[in-house]
Amino acid sequence: MTDRSETTAAVIRSGIVAILRAPTADYFSAVAEVLVDSGITAMEVTLTSRGAVEAIAGLRRQLPASVAIGAGTVLTADDAKAAVDAGAEFLVSPVIDAGLVAASEVPFYPGTSTPTEMWAAYRAGAELIKLFPAGGLGPSFLRDVRGPLPQIPVMPTGGIKIEDIADWLFAGAKAVGIGSPLIGDAAAGGNLRNLAARARHAVSAVAFARS
Repeated sequence: MTDRSETTAAVIRSGIVAILRAPTADYFSAVAEVLVDSGITAMEVTLTSRGAVEAIAGLRRQLPASVAIGAGTVLTADDAKAAVDAGAEFLVSPVIDAGLVAASEVPFYPGTSTPTEMWAAYRAGAELIKLFPAGGLGPSFLRDVRGPLPQIPVMPTGGIKIEDIADWLFAGAKAVGIGSPLIGDAAAGGNLRNLAARARHAVSAVAFARS
């Protein structure tokens, strides 16, 4: 998957971007396999995890081309280059840097938390705008923002629970980013069976909201 628009379309189709964050990336391969088998086909490997760049390269070799693999916590041009060189097809940041958005070879989803920041990210060319941290704002915030700014494609991330997914999608989110409430202890070698159950629950929530 190399086309920018197709990558973003794949993220939106998944409805969920699974965020892989742990002290090390040692277990990301096993986690990703379970996620894909459960129907989650977009994932973000955070660069704060030791071995993240190598993990991105490994996942790109391991998983079907239809799975969108991105890098998270991208803060600098060097971060972006290393991730893209490893095979990342989209980049995510907790903050907005219009220069990085404009210069990125692949879709760049910057973090925002106010309507002004969301508009700035949209004007900079972001195909998806990360609302972060979204949990404390709630779906009603997104619903209110989409009144005057319906054209902004938003991906809430941070503090979102599996039971919140449908509410966010009903409020107008294109997809949601979910880390520990979905991944649990699996990214540190924990229970994969429980991960599969949570992932199936999350996928069902997306299907319900879109039905």
